[in-house]
Amino acid sequence: MTTTHAPGRVCVLGSANVDDVREVDRFPRPGETVFARSRTRVPGGKGLNQAIAAARAGAATALRARIGRDEEGRMLRAAAAGAGVDTAGMLEVPAATGSAAILRDGAGENSIVVAGGANAAFTELTADDLAAIAAADVLLLQGEVPVVALEQAAVHARDHGTRVILTPAPVQEFGADLLSAVDLLVPNEHEACALAGLEDPRAAARALTATRRRVLITLGGRGAALVDPTGTVQEIPSVPVRAVDTTGAGDAFCGALAARLAAGAELPEAARWAAAAAALSVTREGSATSPAREEVEQLLDRPPV
Repeated sequence: MTTTHAPGRVCVLGSANVDDVREVDRFPRPGETVFARSRTRVPGGKGLNQAIAAARAGAATALRARIGRDEEGRMLRAAAAGAGVDTAGMLEVPAATGSAAILRDGAGENSIVVAGGANAAFTELTADDLAAIAAADVLLLQGEVPVVALEQAAVHARDHGTRVILTPAPVQEFGADLLSAVDLLVPNEHEACALAGLEDPRAAARALTATRRRVLITLGGRGAALVDPTGTVQEIPSVPVRAVDTTGAGDAFCGALAARLAAGAELPEAARWAAAAAALSVTREGSATSPAREEVEQLLDRPPV
């Protein structure tokens, strides 16, 4: 059975992109051309995806992002607002809205190339950004905006008692000041290995538990593993589903995780809840397709088969 918690406050600081998705039978080899079965343009970007996921999971969610003064920026603002996200922090800058080119194969796997656009202009936090961070229970960060903004946000959050979660995707040169302010690091297995310089994901996660930080490493269809600073590993099981599109599954996981932690759930329970949310998200097409709170609770309350 799931446990009911009061809604919490989540501030997401990160990217907002328009995803250009092309369906292919298989990924092209270098120098090869393949035909796409279809093409769609949908809202995306790790920051936007995670904010939508947190809002749908029941948190009062604010997104701090940078978008262009263009049709794409208006599309992203409307998508966030439609999911119940506070969009006052989606500020317009003189640059094109960020975009991502996504290839998705017949197995639901994806390959992504991001053009930062307005996201790259997120190099300084406003007074309103700082106030939103201080007012939140959880600050959720990712690697698709400049590290200088992430560092300023994380240090401000730490100084004001806001819990900091970092998804190090894509992996950048995250400095010591940023990492020391992070309470929970949530990499996938490839990101964990890249950050730690190791080949084994669980060994990499143990190496990343510096400054008494906990690490929750996502393992795709194999679930997740929670590692504490003592090196103890707690396995978080996956929820078996038929995957249609894995784009944004990690963002669904992180947004739901932040929402449950903000509501007062303990980390293992929040991680199990997030795993269920991520499982539901891959049964739908698109990167901003996180399930509603009620859907996740119904899945978790379903008797095992």
